[in-house]
Order: sequence, then C-alpha cells, then structure tokens
Amino acid sequence: MDRFLIEGGKKLHGTVHVSGSKNAALPILVATLLTDEPCVIHRVPNLRDVRTTLKILEYLGKKITYQNNTVTIEPNGKLKNDLPYELVKQMRASFWVAGPLLARFKQAEIPLPGGCAIGVRPVDIHLKGFEKLGATCETKAGNVLIKADKLNAAKIVLRFPSVGATQNLLMCACLIAGETILENVAKEPEIDDVIAFLNDMGADIRVGDKGQLIITGVKTLHGAEHTVVADRIETGSYALAAAATRGDVTVSGCVPEHNAILWEDLQEAGFTLDIGPDSVHVHAYDGEIKPLRVRTAPYPGFATDLQAPWMTLMTLCNGTAEVDEDIFENRFMHAPELVRMGAQISTEKSLARVTGVKELSAAHVQASDLRGGFALVMAGLCAKGQTEVERVYHIDRGYEKLEEKLTALGANIRRYNPDKDEF
Repeated sequence: MDRFLIEGGKKLHGTVHVSGSKNAALPILVATLLTDEPCVIHRVPNLRDVRTTLKILEYLGKKITYQNNTVTIEPNGKLKNDLPYELVKQMRASFWVAGPLLARFKQAEIPLPGGCAIGVRPVDIHLKGFEKLGATCETKAGNVLIKADKLNAAKIVLRFPSVGATQNLLMCACLIAGETILENVAKEPEIDDVIAFLNDMGADIRVGDKGQLIITGVKTLHGAEHTVVADRIETGSYALAAAATRGDVTVSGCVPEHNAILWEDLQEAGFTLDIGPDSVHVHAYDGEIKPLRVRTAPYPGFATDLQAPWMTLMTLCNGTAEVDEDIFENRFMHAPELVRMGAQISTEKSLARVTGVKELSAAHVQASDLRGGFALVMAGLCAKGQTEVERVYHIDRGYEKLEEKLTALGANIRRYNPDKDEF
C-alpha cells in the first residue's frame, strides 16, 4: 500500500488552489438518480470516494464520463433500486442513494453501512424520516428494505442535524406531492450547494424564516449543469498546514466565509490573515502560538473535520490547549500517533489536552481516518527528519493531488509503495 515519505522542517510558501467540495460533490452526484435526463457536474474532485460513487451510479444504470474534473451522467437503460454490499462497504455515503431510489420506485434495498473508524454514524435518523414520509423500513440479513405503497408529504424534526439525513430526506421529498418541512436540519454550505443543484433540476426548495427546509414536491426533475462549491475542509487544512510550518501561503479559489470560526481562532492564536472574497493569505509568523480551547459543533461551529489538523497546530503552542470533540466519540485516534512524534497529548472521553512542545520529531506513523491522516502529514511537514505515513488510502478519500499541491508549496513529500518502488 502507498505511503508518504516527508522530509520535514520546510516552511510552506506560495499559492494553493482549492478543489471542489467532496462533501457537496457526493450528494450532488447521487441526486442525478432523480432524473433520466443528462446532467453535467463541474469541479468534481478526483478522489477515492468520488470514484466509488461513480461506480455506484454505473451499477444502478447510469452512463458516466469523467474527464478534467467534469462528470457527465446520462441514462443507460433501466435503473436498479438495490446495491450490493461490496460497493456499500467502501463508503458510508453510499446509503444516500436510498432517498432518490425510494422517491422514484417506492422501494429501495440497501445494505446497512458498516462501522466507521471515527465512531458510530447511525442511519436511524434517515430511516425514521422515511417512515414519516409513509415508508416502512425492515432490516434483514444486513440489508434494509425501504418501501411504500404511497409516499406522503410530512413535517419531520431531526433529532440531530445530520448532514447525511438532511440530504437523503431532501432528495426524497422533491418528488413527493405536497409540502414537506424538515426541521433541525444541517446548515453546512454543502447542503446549500445540493439545494442549488436540485432547484436547477426543477425542484421547489426554499429555506424558512427559522432555517427549516420547505420542499414542495414536483412530478419530475430534469437534467442540469452545475459547478461544485469549493471544499471548505481542504481550505482550512492548507491554512492550518501553512500556520503549523510557519509558512506564508495563499489559499485561493475558496469561500472564506465558510471557515469564519477557524479564521477567528487562527488570529487569536497569533497569526495574521488577509481574507479576500475568494482567498485567504496566512502570513509567516515566528512568534509564540497561543493555546486555545476549541469545541467542535455543527456548522457554523468549529468543524469536526478540522479538529485533527487543529490539534497538530496546537502541539506547537506555548502552553496547554484543549479540544472538545462533541460530534464523534472516537475521533482522537491520531493523538497517539502525534505522541509518537513528540507531542504531549492526553485524552479523556471527548476532551484532549495538548501541551505544546518546541518541535516535533520524525517517526513512522499510520493514518486511521481521513482527517487524522492529514494531521499526521502536517506533523511530518513540521518535524525534523523523515516521517513515514502509512495507510494513505484514507487521505486519498478527501484530498485531491495532496502531494502535488504540497510539493508546489515547497514541501518535500513523495508517495512511496514498498511493494513496488525502490526505497
């Protein structure tokens, strides 16, 4: 399997351009199941999760053309309404096809997604929502069969503002006659991008005064062309890498307002930022990094996907920082690996205490999840000596051309496969 070899100690400098958002691209691609007309999606990042999603669409009966970050999706015969476990187990977001398939066929059979390294991600919020719309959900032999004689508009209050459940129910409700209201929904920018695409397809979705989503069902949706919004997690990740290496980097092609909390925290920690309409410039800073306490929360709070990279930054602070992880119960798996690199971190349940050190040291570490993997790459960029990061397939799920972009910023990083390459 591929690894990253990183010679640390170099300050990042230059400009890095952000790719399209993975977390917006995936549901937008899935939403094309709601129509039999062609759809063209631009700025789709070439990522492992994206390629898995395209395989799923092909299996279900779509013709896929993917070139230069543009995906063209066309009909290719009759659609299926079931998925094999071999595809579902590769990516939990594959369960999002349930909503469109239920809306179109009144039935979908999907294997339940398996466990996730960073914690439980239950689909019960999805299923209870489908039941409110008139479906029955039966689990048997690892599959969930969702079916309905007739789907009805309803008012649904999510017990937690789940991004996946919000998207799944939103897509399903587009083709249900009447007015469906979703309350306590996720408010991430990726949701807004999905709504924009669905409305371009002919859906009738609007946001109410209290943030609820109001969907007036239509009979059919048509094809559409759309450009995916910039990836706010990639934006924040490169900004944090610039800060941790004491570099001078401009992150371009982004939507700065999507990371407002992060910019405030970076500035409070001592860094100077220039925030433009579509870029953020992190200035070189050689002063002491101030320790902060951050708490992850649904958008617009501090993103759980930036918790691990933020922790890497705090390993170099002057004092003791604290990180509260309030979204996932097992998202500190990168902490022991950072300790191997000289960090001082103690964890207890959802709280991590990070006492800063003067420098990190290179080590052989392994990624356990996507964002934790990037945190280890960040640490390798800062550490003296050569860091080897194993299991980079996790990182490939969410960062397009990572080593190319970091190399362009002056990093010494290369991909290496011990089974194929010479050391």
